[in-house]
Amino acid sequence: MNTVVCPECEAQINLEAGTEVGEIIVCPDCGVDLEVTALDPAAVELAPMEQEDWGE
Repeated sequence: MNTVVCPECEAQINLEAGTEVGEIIVCPDCGVDLEVTALDPAAVELAPMEQEDWGE
């Protein structure tokens, strides 16, 4: 099992089997959205904020 550290609150997060690069996970401690950027070694970064304006 891969373990990563939340860049926001430094909590230890266990990645579940089958987790893929690009997947969005939620930190169980602070609730921030994280994007899985690598699996070997495991790494995450803050997920980009969704843009809602669609060119308006």
